[in-house]
Amino acid sequence: MKKNIGKKLSNKFNLNHGMAFACRAGDFVETSLGNAITTAHLDPPVLIGLPEEGPWYRVPIPEGLSGDGSEYYIYVRKGSTDHLCVFFSGGGAAWDEYTAARPVSGGKLAAGLPNYYWNNLRPFTQLMNIRIGITDTANPLNPFRDWSFAVITYATGDFHVGNNDFPYTAEDGTEQVVHFHGHSNFRAAMERAALYFPQPDRILIAGDSAGAIAVPALAGEIIERYRPVCRDVTLLSDSGQLLYAHWRRTARDIWKADDTFWKPIHTPNILMDWYRKLYRRYGDEIRYLYASSTHDYLLSAYYNDITYKKYRTNEEVQEAFFLQLQELIHEFQLMTPKSGVFINEFRNLLLVYPGLRGGTVHTAVRQLNFFVKTKEEISMAEWLDDAVNGKVYDVGFAEILEP
Repeated sequence: MKKNIGKKLSNKFNLNHGMAFACRAGDFVETSLGNAITTAHLDPPVLIGLPEEGPWYRVPIPEGLSGDGSEYYIYVRKGSTDHLCVFFSGGGAAWDEYTAARPVSGGKLAAGLPNYYWNNLRPFTQLMNIRIGITDTANPLNPFRDWSFAVITYATGDFHVGNNDFPYTAEDGTEQVVHFHGHSNFRAAMERAALYFPQPDRILIAGDSAGAIAVPALAGEIIERYRPVCRDVTLLSDSGQLLYAHWRRTARDIWKADDTFWKPIHTPNILMDWYRKLYRRYGDEIRYLYASSTHDYLLSAYYNDITYKKYRTNEEVQEAFFLQLQELIHEFQLMTPKSGVFINEFRNLLLVYPGLRGGTVHTAVRQLNFFVKTKEEISMAEWLDDAVNGKVYDVGFAEILEP
């Protein structure tokens, strides 16, 4: 009996020691990458005046605020055409006091500790915002390399719709505030973007992860800003499936979102609730696209946590995600048969904390997988390029996605 107790204590010590080491290593890697980006001047220059064609720029939004109260800025790039992509960045979510107290850090990511949202725009986040996937405008394989971009960065944990200063008790016991200012950040960002791109002839409104959920919530404001000049609009949500029974309460009471956002939420599927509202307004005047991998390792871990308080994934959890994806695709296509979906089975190759291994990738539109062909010999880049040019179709295992 004493041996068993001693073995359990030893295992617990080893686990805690290993997690502490992983935290330190992860924080070191993030800090080193951030320093390298700063030292090598890889971060785009601050825009002064109007953008020149080609380079990426960082645009400070003085009235904006990241979740921890630090500066907020967006990225813009002027292309050689009048096509405009407004891209909503992802970066997790905080839906209660517990999650608000656990923002993302490199250490927590490495150790697999609960971490739910980015609360600031440190240099490391630039690696996720530009120059990769659809924003890799130097890549000759990218059909969007000639487009203009306004990348609406995200560090507020509120799907870009919040309007609240939310107090919480941090893990170290101190009293803190997270600034759920996603909506005001977005509006200020679009005011600035409209100065640089006043008359686009074609618009793609896209987003990944949390940004994917923001697409149907905020697309109407972008569409109305540019009408009647531009009516050629395509929407893409990449990996926005996260079911939760209390999204309505979160949007209303935690984020203090406008009632135009929380009132339409009637189901655990906030993404589809917002898409149905948007479709009632615009019908098939615009194009609707959804993309996902079949067994998303990260979204399945989030779902496991939000439902069962376990921040990890496994085959069982991933299969539950897949069944939910089947239903989401069914609802999306029921909303409009003219919609298009892109489903992939790209494997998750991340060798991080064991609880986040296995399954398939999380997002592709701003990843190297944007250019990788599926078994049907079509890449997401090709599929999306066809869609914005009016050729909308489905890619990926339709036979197993039928409900």
